[in-house]
Amino acid sequence: MTTTTWAVLLVVALIGLAYKKANLKISTLVIAAITVAAYLSDAATGFIVTSVIFTAVFGVLSLSTFRANTITRPIFAIYKKILPEMSETESTALEAGTVWWDGELFAGKPDWHKLMDHPNPQLRPDEQAFLDNEVETLCSMINEYEIKENGDMPVELWDYIKANRFFAMIIPKEYGGLAFSAQAQSAVLQKLAGLSSTVLSTVGVPNSLGPGELLLKYGTEDQKNHYLPRLVDGREIPCFGLTGPRAGSDATSLPDTGVVCKGMWEGEEVLGLKMNFNKRYITLAPVATVVGLAFRMFDPEKLLGDKNDIGITVALLPRELEGMDIGNRHNPIGSPFMNGPIFGKDVFIPLSFIIGGAANAGQGWRMLVECLSVGRCITLPSSGAGGGKYAVATAGAYARIRRQFGIPISKLEGVQEPLARIAGNSYINSAAARVTAISIDNGEKPSVPSAILKYNLTESARQLSIDSMDIHGGSAIMRGPNNYVESGYSSVPVAITVEGANILTRTMITFGQGAIRCHPFVLPEMNAAKENNLAAFDKALFGHFGFIFSNIARSFVLSTTNAAFTSVPASGPTKKHYKQINRYAANFALSVDMAMFSLQGDLKFRELISARLADMLSKLYLASMTLKHWEDQGRQKDDLPLVEYAMAKLFSEFEDALDGFAKNLPARPVGWLVRALTMPLGRSVSKPSDKLVAKVVDLTTGATATRERLITGTYRGDNGRNPMFKYDSLLTRVDQADPIYKKIGIALKAGQYDESNLTIENRITDGVAMGILTQEEGDFMIAFEKDVLEMVNVDHFPLEGLGPVSVKHESTKDTAKAEKKPAKKKADKKTEEAS
Repeated sequence: MTTTTWAVLLVVALIGLAYKKANLKISTLVIAAITVAAYLSDAATGFIVTSVIFTAVFGVLSLSTFRANTITRPIFAIYKKILPEMSETESTALEAGTVWWDGELFAGKPDWHKLMDHPNPQLRPDEQAFLDNEVETLCSMINEYEIKENGDMPVELWDYIKANRFFAMIIPKEYGGLAFSAQAQSAVLQKLAGLSSTVLSTVGVPNSLGPGELLLKYGTEDQKNHYLPRLVDGREIPCFGLTGPRAGSDATSLPDTGVVCKGMWEGEEVLGLKMNFNKRYITLAPVATVVGLAFRMFDPEKLLGDKNDIGITVALLPRELEGMDIGNRHNPIGSPFMNGPIFGKDVFIPLSFIIGGAANAGQGWRMLVECLSVGRCITLPSSGAGGGKYAVATAGAYARIRRQFGIPISKLEGVQEPLARIAGNSYINSAAARVTAISIDNGEKPSVPSAILKYNLTESARQLSIDSMDIHGGSAIMRGPNNYVESGYSSVPVAITVEGANILTRTMITFGQGAIRCHPFVLPEMNAAKENNLAAFDKALFGHFGFIFSNIARSFVLSTTNAAFTSVPASGPTKKHYKQINRYAANFALSVDMAMFSLQGDLKFRELISARLADMLSKLYLASMTLKHWEDQGRQKDDLPLVEYAMAKLFSEFEDALDGFAKNLPARPVGWLVRALTMPLGRSVSKPSDKLVAKVVDLTTGATATRERLITGTYRGDNGRNPMFKYDSLLTRVDQADPIYKKIGIALKAGQYDESNLTIENRITDGVAMGILTQEEGDFMIAFEKDVLEMVNVDHFPLEGLGPVSVKHESTKDTAKAEKKPAKKKADKKTEEAS
């Protein structure tokens, strides 16, 4: 063998060892064997020396004790000095929740069996019955236009929600609650999402972050026994006060205080808190009877111990407390759900009002972040998933029955693009919401996925509402009872803003939390430094080095081969997508470490870099959930165009983020290296093709099985105003109408119709008379067109029906009448004189 051959063999061996993440002892033996073999074959001295050096380095590094004391110790000393101080609140946030599929993606080599073996449960009989009965009835009662006009839900709607325990989905049955799974809660909220953002918010918030969940997890037995049954039957309406004028997304900077002191309560002097607070944006506050309140607790007189700043604490305050001002309302755009400020000045409460009692003083931040990770995975993602289903059902059907230029507008390519986007986004949203909800039911508390879903599904809802608006055109911009699009469009900004504004969620929370929480080595390194444990730090550090070199090798190999040789759990048409995620996961893991290496502590302040890393992680997570969803639904072959569309969209967006990351890394050589290793042959995927777009539209705009699966769980009942029911009826008939339209079109071209006969109704009637259509066809089309016209018409009101009119213009008829009246009187006078 020539020296060049031996050199190639050595390089391949090094890449292979790194790719497989072989340990140092095995690496030493392999390189030593190559060295001996090369020496025996009289390879060049230079190669032998190089190979010996590699063998020696690996051999020394494999001696863990020696390595720790000679190499790691000085690194350890430097690391401890530069390791930034982590506040108690940051530490608590990092420890909250669990690491699930997000951890597999950060590892760069996802274990697909962990996701494929994930359960796929169906709803319990009682959950399905609630959806089929109570939720169905509630949906039939909703009139969003009237809710907006009146500024509130009607009394009967409030009473029905309370009486049927919609506020008690998370409360156990022992307290009278429904004890629903996360999957069932999501299904309920998705069904409401398309009909009313007001009802969705009213039902969703008490079942998310609020007094109910906090009491369940942290309350004393007395608190649970008192409040939970009252929350179940509606005697108590809860709200939770966290945000304020100076502490919105930065909830750790609460200026609201509770100072330990003695005061009078029910005729006795007790130890308690004097509270001062100013809260805003609090959902249900104007009608709440009990307020969960987050504040910072202080003990200046050391009545409880030696600590002055006890920390963030959470308490329950009854509405009637002296000094608490509650009842005013904010006026949210798009949706008049109950939301308002809460003020308190020198409000005294006993320590027993703290959730969990005095023992939980200062534990509020931990309580909040632990609950938030679950709540954010259900309520807001459900609005995105449910809104997507509603958009598919309405916009798709509208485009199929609405005709322009002699064809359904769903056949116009300009309309097909947003239609396919609606269908694709809806499929992704449904998959992510469902699979993640099941993970919660399986014991996970997915804090990083909650941020991924919150941001991506609400942003997707924004695009869905815009696309639906564009497709419906004029009928979507005229307000009135028949406009079923405007509510979703105008209420989207609320979801974008609440529970962590989307800008913050993308640029700081998603990657910022995941980088430490989910990375396989960063947190162990930090913990070892805090504990001053050299051996643990050495193990984590060299594990991290091996991880970096493995991802360098994997990224290069998988990117040059397009992951052709990786093993995946699936066969058939989706196999390639699993392989692509394997490649991208290695690219992402490498990018994370290159960002940490080149920016170090500054990464925390490079928000756009963090945002692109968050985008990469998000696209991988959503793609994984989509593939799992397809598997769970029985690998429906008809739905493959939706899967293909989703993968093309998500993968192209991943490469957008990766490209932006490599181009914007401040250390340009590192950016060039990342690009060379992750995209050595340039970009490998494209956005969905026009042909694929057309396939998706054909599948989702007619009465197909794919459409049924995509919009499952929506309200389809006939309450006299439900567009879904009307569109379902039209879609079952539109295929019968198509050949009749064609007959009329052929007759028009042949000149059989009078050119002045322009209305479709007249053409149908005349067509029957001329024998172009049968009487049966004519009767069918007249009824069909009547229903079509009802769906495309918009509301109109009397001139003064929408308020006073400042300027009135008399019509020509009115002016003529006014001019004739004097002449008539003059003629009458002459007649009288003649008499």
